[in-house]
Amino acid sequence: MERRSVRQTPELINWYRTRWEIEICFHVLKNSCEVETLQLAAVDRIERALALFMVVAWRATYPMRKGRTCPDLDATLLFDPDKIRGAHLLAKKKMPATTPTVNEVVRLIAQIGERPGRKSDGEPGAKTIWRGLDKVLTAVDTLRALREGLD
Repeated sequence: MERRSVRQTPELINWYRTRWEIEICFHVLKNSCEVETLQLAAVDRIERALALFMVVAWRATYPMRKGRTCPDLDATLLFDPDKIRGAHLLAKKKMPATTPTVNEVVRLIAQIGERPGRKSDGEPGAKTIWRGLDKVLTAVDTLRALREGLD
C-alpha cells in the first residue's frame, strides 16, 4: 500500500495545482466580475452571464499563468500590438526595439493595475492583472479611435 501512495503523489500534486487554478478563476469571478451582485432571476440569464464572465476571468488568469510558466514567450502570441503599445503608454515606458516577452507585458499590465513592482513582490496576481487589463483596454480603444480619425 505504501508504494502505491508514493507513486500517486505526483498525480495528486497535479490535481491540487488544477484545483488552485480553478480557485483563482473563481476569485476573479467573485471579486473582479462581482457575479454575486447580479440580480438575475431566470436561469438562462444567469447561465449566459456566467459564460461571459468565465471568459473574462480566463482572460485575466491566462496571462498570469503564462507570465509565470513561459516568461520568455513572445508577447505577440498573447497580446495584440495595440495592447502591448497601450501597456507601454500607460506605464510610461518606451517601446523596446525588439518584441517584449509575455512576462514583461504582464508586469507592465500589473504595474498599471497598481502593483508596486518591488523585487520582493514576486509574480503579479490575477487582481492586479485584471485591474491593469481594464485600463489597457481603454487605452487600446483610444489608440484605435485616434488611428481611425487620422485615416
